[in-house]
Amino acid sequence: MKKYGTIFWTILSLIVTVACADDNNEPDGPGVKELGEEWYAGGENGTVFNATSNAYSQSMPAIDADPALYKQFMRGEQIFEKSFVSTEGMGYSGLGPVYIRKSCIACHPSYGGRSKRVDKFDTSDSRNGYLLMIYDPESPTLALASQYFTGMTQTSAVPPFKSPINEAGIKLEWLPYTDEYGNKYPDGTTYSLIYPKVTIAQDAILFKDFDMSKHAASIEGTIGIYGTGLLDAISDEDLRAQYEEEQKRGYAPGVIGADIDETGLNPYYPGKHPGRFTYLCTRATLDNGPGSNAIWNITNVTRPDRQYHYITSEYAKVSSQDPDIQQALGQSEEEIYNYLMSRELKPEMTMEDYDAFMVWHRGLAVPAARNLDDKTVQRGKVLFQQELGCIACHRPSWTTRNNHKPFPALSNQKIFPYTDLLRHNIGLHEPGRVALCRTTPLWGRGLMPVTSGYTDMLHDLRARNYEEAILWHSGEAKQPKEKFRALSKEDREALVKFLQSI
Repeated sequence: MKKYGTIFWTILSLIVTVACADDNNEPDGPGVKELGEEWYAGGENGTVFNATSNAYSQSMPAIDADPALYKQFMRGEQIFEKSFVSTEGMGYSGLGPVYIRKSCIACHPSYGGRSKRVDKFDTSDSRNGYLLMIYDPESPTLALASQYFTGMTQTSAVPPFKSPINEAGIKLEWLPYTDEYGNKYPDGTTYSLIYPKVTIAQDAILFKDFDMSKHAASIEGTIGIYGTGLLDAISDEDLRAQYEEEQKRGYAPGVIGADIDETGLNPYYPGKHPGRFTYLCTRATLDNGPGSNAIWNITNVTRPDRQYHYITSEYAKVSSQDPDIQQALGQSEEEIYNYLMSRELKPEMTMEDYDAFMVWHRGLAVPAARNLDDKTVQRGKVLFQQELGCIACHRPSWTTRNNHKPFPALSNQKIFPYTDLLRHNIGLHEPGRVALCRTTPLWGRGLMPVTSGYTDMLHDLRARNYEEAILWHSGEAKQPKEKFRALSKEDREALVKFLQSI
């Protein structure tokens, strides 16, 4: 993480504010520019004025103000960036026996701005942050094949163990899609759309009794990390109120995440909470959220509150019966099975390091909005918030709860994430498991070209830019999409410019 961008933007803000003041120094006089609350996307304590390639990796002002927290933040950042190894006694040991990636940053390049759309499912590719899902397409809930595979499918293993799926047998294709309008705007401008198709060869699967022909596979790009500490600080009551409001209005009614019992998992707010994290809202708070689980299940690095492997009993059974593994380890079937399924494994990460990781996770700042006073951006804002109706799902602002226990400095912050934290069906063609997808926060996305060099969007990254993301909207979001299609080219560009600015 580099802080020079923050310093630059702070100085620039001061110059803009004072350089044009007249001689009588009236604070509200002509020429004085004061930044409104919308510029502070993450609130006063969670926003950083940084538009450089490091924009997503900055600590919040609330972290910088506390030396102890800043020290933990920096340690947490190291844990996020470093690759874990299987060799015991090393600084970052504990990888495996099976795993998804060796590090957090391998799934979240550019600190979670988004992974890149790729043409091959290769987890050694640093741009590929995709997670693989295998599920039953005939199940009403598109249930994961969890008897055999972990929810996020593991495709790597530490020898002599073998991966549940050989990546060489995973085929990822990008197919062209023609919409009902022939991929053409009313003004004659054309566009192109693509979507992914994932197939897995039967012989790539470790389990001989698993029939891939009766299952399906899909991919999901990783979600941005910055600002999740602020989303976590929104109260359950406010989230439920948003849900109730959407049910009353009669159109685009969001689906709230199911209540999740976090008793024993959340030291700050035990009990049940509605899901708000992940595409399917399967996690309710950061203390039992994607990050707190991923630092364990992506790498299979154990810690005092996770003294067991992220593994299936079927994998343990097949591996323990494998003669190659038995010979390499010099152990019996029973010994190998008991090791793989043990609930009392030695912790490989200390709680001190885990706590530092969570300080980092909560403390990643949101980049400030940019160019909001630009006339074209202002026109785009009117289109987004008034004429097209995008805010039916992309709620502009929230205010965090009073006395947020995990990080009190994030209490009572007005933030601008542009999400309702609910799931909607936007009618995607071949969406995989994510037919009902949480409204993605839009804050900071305009900096993706600067931080990562690409702008791939939607849950499987099928949209290569903002325009395509809008054009893929249908279902509950068809009306705003239709209004967008009917706009002039100038207005379409104005809307995109607004999205790039928030």
